[in-house]
Amino acid sequence: MCYSAEIQADYRKLLRNFGAIMSIEEFSKLWLRENGGEKRPKTPKAMDDAFRAGGEGGLAVIAAELAAWDAEDMQGLEQELFKQARRLADAERVLASAKPTKKAATDQRIATTKIEQIKGRIADLQRTEPKARDYRIFPGYYAPVIISEGGQRVIKPMRYQCRPAGKPPIYDTKYPGTYNARRDNLQGFWREQFGYTHGLIVVGRFYENVEGPDGKNRVVQFQPSDGEPMLVACLWSRWTDPSGQHADLLSFAAITDEPEPEVAAVGHDRTIINIKPEHIDAWLNPDPANLQALQAIFDDKRHPFYEHRIAA
Repeated sequence: MCYSAEIQADYRKLLRNFGAIMSIEEFSKLWLRENGGEKRPKTPKAMDDAFRAGGEGGLAVIAAELAAWDAEDMQGLEQELFKQARRLADAERVLASAKPTKKAATDQRIATTKIEQIKGRIADLQRTEPKARDYRIFPGYYAPVIISEGGQRVIKPMRYQCRPAGKPPIYDTKYPGTYNARRDNLQGFWREQFGYTHGLIVVGRFYENVEGPDGKNRVVQFQPSDGEPMLVACLWSRWTDPSGQHADLLSFAAITDEPEPEVAAVGHDRTIINIKPEHIDAWLNPDPANLQALQAIFDDKRHPFYEHRIAA
């Protein structure tokens, strides 16, 4: 299971390197507060930063929406920081008194931790210098996905956890692992997407949860030794709310296969499918009557050696 990955988030590079166009309409909808969009969508900072510079037309609209979200988040963080600072001061007064309490000690510990967390989030909002973590996505995060429409490669924002069309929202909770699609189940669970709605994400590194020798979970980072970006095969779907109360949801799942030997040696049992560049168009424009041709793309996938290290 690819529980996290570092994506190529700069749409300009995706446009240039893959001959795609960007769906301004879909990216605009992502950050707009229409149709129940009360919560800020989870997006990697790098993807937000790519649009913060703005531009003409739709790009300016997206930049304005992001600025509004940033201002609202900053206000909320500053209010919470003030609240926790007051909580800390109250706790320290009690601890310095003749009758310190266990509650005051707990409040001191929790407030101190929260203050550091809030300051870190504020610093991230203000920071312009990119860091590796800015590119990471997790289940529930949105990422730029390359698909094909009428033979044209198009980039659209999609949530990393697929909710197939026609399924109720509870499906996300009932099947929390639908951010990955196992190759051996593509013609079963994923039969309505496999051969019909294919996508591609560009990834630099991926991360897996692996049990260590001590029995504890550890996060392992994998990266191709050749440094080439991975072209990860995906399935996607457009979910439409039958009640019309919520906007359409575009979501995707990364396809995984049996593990590469070096990945298995570390203790993980799956590896994302990294297709060859010459197969991009065939993958993005599938023939549902010829699923074997799609399986052949997987059989001819790239096999870079995946170096690993324990993630910080």
